[in-house]
Amino acid sequence: MNREPVSRELFDEVMVPNYAPGNIIPVRGEGSRVWDQEGREFVDLQGGIAVTSLGHCHPGLVGVLQEQAEKIWHLSNVMTNEPALRLAKTLCDQTFAERVFFANSGAEANEAAFKLARRYAWEHYGPEKHEIISFTNSFHGRTLFTVSVGGQPKYLEGFEPAPGGIHHAEFNNLDSVKALVSKEKTCAIVVEPIQGEGGVMPADPEFLKGLRQLCDDNNALLVFDEVQSGVGRTGHLYAYEMYNVVPDILTSAKGLGGGFPVAAMLTTAEAAKSLGVGTHGSTYGGNALACAVAQKVIDTVSQPEILKGVKARSDKLRKGMMDIGERYGVFSEVRGAGLLLGCVLTEKWQGKAKDFLNAGLDEGVMVLIAGANVVRLAPSLIIPESDIDEALERFEAAVKKLTA
Repeated sequence: MNREPVSRELFDEVMVPNYAPGNIIPVRGEGSRVWDQEGREFVDLQGGIAVTSLGHCHPGLVGVLQEQAEKIWHLSNVMTNEPALRLAKTLCDQTFAERVFFANSGAEANEAAFKLARRYAWEHYGPEKHEIISFTNSFHGRTLFTVSVGGQPKYLEGFEPAPGGIHHAEFNNLDSVKALVSKEKTCAIVVEPIQGEGGVMPADPEFLKGLRQLCDDNNALLVFDEVQSGVGRTGHLYAYEMYNVVPDILTSAKGLGGGFPVAAMLTTAEAAKSLGVGTHGSTYGGNALACAVAQKVIDTVSQPEILKGVKARSDKLRKGMMDIGERYGVFSEVRGAGLLLGCVLTEKWQGKAKDFLNAGLDEGVMVLIAGANVVRLAPSLIIPESDIDEALERFEAAVKKLTA
């Protein structure tokens, strides 16, 4: 077995250069703390980009993974398995959904959602009704279809020609959607209740209600991309509950597995009929290991005291970051919901979000960015309040040095 020492330099030698990882290499995590190769400790406010919903090495997740690993790992989709069936039943019981399709990533769940929307319209209304309306600054994944539906041209550059029949309206501007929607051509409107990569921008409640009505009026399906906002991240199991707007299709990933790759597309029984036998599939989707872990995540996160705790932690973290922002003149607002927060840089610091990320690492706190102007926070949903205090102290030290 190859156990030679590895370094950040090895990345440049052996990896495709589509990422630019930092210089530290974390090797161990526990709760909301991470240690690198040199033994340096960090407080983790990244959460693997809203993935490690219960922190690192959560005993419950480790336990079910070990238990399932000794039973069965994988079956082809020629057969089903117990963990997949149990998880699907749980997701249906706890959401609007009546049917579930499992995949491995948010992009795959969205790919399935967009294909379902088109096929449903094709079956019910004909081939002309295939257009999808999405939004500028949205993000739905990196497959060619999902990156085309996403509203950030930089991710599509060099990969054209892109799939057609996709239009982009302005987020939180219902009139811009009305100008594009068509009863004859629109099959779906796709939206993130909170735009993640686009700067942690929450949708206005009336905007989402308006989208629901437009879909109803135009025989289109409403698709909520909750890859980042779902699984307790907002203090609700899914953000649609917070808005009291029910979609026809919802996608979930990231936090669903707490760090184990798993994703799901949730939908109604009526819409699901359009993905009949042979129309779509996934080799690993519904994998027994992944579904066993995801079951434990959902069972844990859906507990009322956990969801209530997300709000308390959110209030503490939001206030702490806003206080730092005011003291040093770096943040104009802290927006978002639950433990998906975006600290918006003031005009003086526009374009320098990465500087705050790097300064934080130097002081032992891990934060994210969402574009060049927003510092993003997506920690564990059960991060101890003492860790929040420590993270705020370390981040303030970083900001103090950065602004000196």
